[in-house]
This record gives sequence, structure tokens and C-alpha cells, in this order.
Amino acid sequence: MYSNMDQWIEIRQRVLRQGVSKRQILRETGMHWKTLKKILNNSSPPGYHRTKAVRKSKIGPYLDRIQEILKQDKALPKKQRHTAKRIMERLKSEGFDGGYTAVKDAVRQLMQTSQEVFMPLTHAPGEAQVDFGTAVVKMAGILRKFVFFVMVLPHSDAFFVKAYERECTETFWDGHVSAFRFFCRVPSRISYDNSKVAISKITGSSRKITDGFKQLVSHYLFKYHFCNVARPNEKGVVEGIVKYARLNFMVPVPDVKDFDELNAYLLEGCREDMNRRLRGHTMIKRELLEEDRCVMEPLPASVFEACLTVTAGVNSELLVRFDRNDYSVPLEYAFRDVTVKGFVNRVEICHYNMIIAIHSRCWDKEQQVFDPLHYLPLLERKPGSLPYAKPLQKLKLPECFSIIQQRLEVEQVDGRRQYIRILRLLERYTIVQLASAVETALRLRTHSSDAVAQLLPDALPWRQRMFQLAGREHLRHVQILPNSIKVYGNLLLRGDCL
Repeated sequence: MYSNMDQWIEIRQRVLRQGVSKRQILRETGMHWKTLKKILNNSSPPGYHRTKAVRKSKIGPYLDRIQEILKQDKALPKKQRHTAKRIMERLKSEGFDGGYTAVKDAVRQLMQTSQEVFMPLTHAPGEAQVDFGTAVVKMAGILRKFVFFVMVLPHSDAFFVKAYERECTETFWDGHVSAFRFFCRVPSRISYDNSKVAISKITGSSRKITDGFKQLVSHYLFKYHFCNVARPNEKGVVEGIVKYARLNFMVPVPDVKDFDELNAYLLEGCREDMNRRLRGHTMIKRELLEEDRCVMEPLPASVFEACLTVTAGVNSELLVRFDRNDYSVPLEYAFRDVTVKGFVNRVEICHYNMIIAIHSRCWDKEQQVFDPLHYLPLLERKPGSLPYAKPLQKLKLPECFSIIQQRLEVEQVDGRRQYIRILRLLERYTIVQLASAVETALRLRTHSSDAVAQLLPDALPWRQRMFQLAGREHLRHVQILPNSIKVYGNLLLRGDCL
């Protein structure tokens, strides 16, 4: 068949424009009359087209069996699905005598043609979709996995991303609160997958909502929708944004100090993305967001406290348990019941309405988090425990503290108690202030706790009682007589003194 376009055009011009007979063209070119007919009927070579599928004699009878295996695989985890090699082995046991290539080609073709197709959907302004994703970050020099919360408004494609240690009720709440603050409004309707944070039980088409999710809905009063099980395409926009955020914000792997730095980086990425124009739109995302906000709800007047609240008891080691970790409290609250509030970044321990301790949130398991100041009063009662006190091991003290401790224990009988009294000054002063006073005391070779206390900043009673002449210059010439025991005796004789 002719594929030369110049010859194709020449033959068409001679026959259709110049009137040359078909027989003449056939004699000159020696082509078959069917080829000439094809040239005259088509302005360009049409190429080869099959009129029906190629018959596959060996694999053909087994195509339905392969399709059945692939269909059963959809209900299984991806790592336990059949490979083409394993399918061939099963077919061999059932009488197939063909080769691996035929099976591999059949599997590939059936998988392509059996993929699900979806209906393009419109998204009303003011609606949102939520999901969590996972990624890797280099934090403080260590490569580690983390999760990130994503909320997207499909109408404008504006989205918010925030990173967390793990997916749980506290991070679920905090992600919503932060996203609502970012958008300055509350979506009218939010779509979710079937996360255990929001759903405790699924029975058919009905779902039992968790108390934590109910608290969030009750505060912000938005409508919610849960996708059908194993149907993530129902919130396909947020699925795409999870992938987009991972590829654009986390490639290359971010190298950060902590989660605060990582989230500041992600927030800046969300803000910059608002200036992007979507395909098929004339406005940028920031302008489309205003259409979303017009139908979204205002933020409530009160702030939602995104913390998990539990009641717990303080044990004999001044520790209270929360989320599989132990946190310390002051000595006076031993054996009392307290309320623990677990935020994303901190843990607050309260007794009635008073906060008695605040710790950084520990996301590991079975750890003990101490505030050394909580144990200083107990240390004064049990001075023998000083060398073994675990809470004080993480208290990074300057070298001058070790020096004054050694001198006190050598020079004085109660040297250890004196040193503990010096440590107790940390309840009122910073380590820097106390270290400066200790260094001064070492230079003066006065090592008692009272001497160190005298060298601290202007907060000691004896300094407050010192008379200052500044502003009282009229008292400069007042003379104060020296004390005399005779004056006191005369007063006693007269009965003027009780």
C-alpha cells in the first residue's frame, strides 16, 4: 500500500482533477485496483484497522477464569493479590499449556479494561473535604514518618495542611480548628472517610458517631457526610490534594528542627498556593475562595478547646498518667484526683479550676516526664535520695553547682541539706540568676544557702528594708541617737512599756 504522501496526492490530482483514467494509473504504477480505490476515497493513508479482535487460541478459553481471579483480588489487600506469574501457575494446574507472555498480556489488558470510571461532579461553594496523609521528614537530624491533616474547599481548591505526630482525636480536632481559622469561616458541609476518630461502629449503611466528633459538630454546627466503605473517590478532591501536598511540599524531604518549623513551612506553602490559577478558571484560587466564604458559616464567638480531657489520680511518685505516659505534679497534690488536658503540643494538669502543672506533650509510649521543681520540696524531706533522684538527672546545672555541693558536704555537717536549700531557690529564680549567685559565693568562699540567697537579685526581704535617701534629701541632717540600755530601763520604771 502506498504510504508516500507525495505520490498519494499526485494520483488523486491526476484522476480527480486532470481526468486521467484509472486504467492508465493502474498500467503506470502496477498497483492493485483496491489500492487505487482506497487512494481516491481517502485524502490521506487510513492505516491498517482490524475488523475484529485477534483470536487467541491458547489463552482465549482461560480469559474468563483470569477475570474471575482478578475480581476476587479486589477484596484482598494489595500485597496478597495474584501476580501474573501466580495466575499462570494456577492456570497450568487447570490444563493451560501456553507461555507466560500470553498470560501477562491478558492480565494487563483485563486490568486496564476493568478499571472503574467516574462521573465528573460539580462542587457547591462552601463545602469541604478532610483527610490525613503520611510523609517523611528529617527532624532534628533524624528521618521519621509523620501524618498531615488536609482540609480542602473543592469549589475554590483552597486547602490547608498541618503536620502532626499521629492521627488521633486531639490532632483531628486541632486540624479542624486551625483550618477554620485559616479560612476565617466554617464550611457548611464536610465529607470524611470512615476514620475511627469519627466513627466507632459501622453497621450496614448506619454509623455510630464518636463523642469526640459530636463535640466538634456541636460547637461549629456544620453538616457532615461519610463516604461509603472503600469508596475514597467520593472525596476525590482531597485525595488529590494529599498527593499534591506530598509531592510539592515534601519533595525534597524537609529538613527542620521541630514541628513548629515544619508547620510554619507548610502554612506558607498553603498561602502561596492561593495565587495559583486553576485549569478552566479565569480567577485565581484566592478570588474563588471569596465565593466559598459567602456561603460558609462565621466562626463561633467562643474558642473550641482542642484537647482530650480525662480524670486521673496522682500516685506516690507524684505522677499522673495520660495517653500511656506519666507526668509530674507538685508535692502538695500527691494522692489527689486531678483533671488532665491533652493538647497537641502540651499537657495541662488541673486541680479544680487551677492549673498546677504544664508539660510538653510526649508522643512516645511508657515515658516519664518530670518537672524537677516538683520534687525539690520532697528532696528536702528525703536528702539521702539526692544522688539517685531521677527527676533531677535531666536538670542541666552549670558546673558551679557541683563545686559548691562538694565544698558544702566537706565543710559542714548538714552540707547536703544546705545544697538542697540552694536548689530550692530555683522555685523563685532562674538557673542563670542562681548560677550567678553561686559563682559569686564561691569567689567569696561563703557557701551556705543563706549566703547564696543574699547574693540573688532584688527580691530578698533584707534588701527591701534598707533605707534609701533618694527622694528624701530633707532627712539628710536628722541625727539618730545611739541605742542606750538606760533609756529602756527608765521606761520600764515609769511603766510606759508593757
